[in-house]
Amino acid sequence: MQEKHLFEYATIRVVPRVEREEFLNVGIILYCAAENFLQVKFEVNQTKLASFVCEVETAELEKRLVAFEKICKGEESGGEIAKLPMSQRFRWLTAVRSTVVQTSPVHPGLCTNANETLEGLFNELVK
Repeated sequence: MQEKHLFEYATIRVVPRVEREEFLNVGIILYCAAENFLQVKFEVNQTKLASFVCEVETAELEKRLVAFEKICKGEESGGEIAKLPMSQRFRWLTAVRSTVVQTSPVHPGLCTNANETLEGLFNELVK
């Protein structure tokens, strides 16, 4: 039997107008210390996004989501935050903020494979 590892995840949301508190789930960020795993997976459904009252600039949205990816990977182009230890990068990315791109509260779970869990959560909560 495979050993289960604690993981934490949050959904990534686009909130076109913060004051309306409406959002569209566009991604998942998952952290598993035991597997040395911190990854994000995202996809913006333009049709769903267009149904919101306020338009969101697609290029700017993509830029922000790619920044999440760079920080997760610890890429130099991710700035100072990307240089932090993995756990601190996850905490920074999932901190409460009042912007167009936000994350849900962090949820814990157990997994045997963090990458498979990321894919499953993405298909369940974003697709």
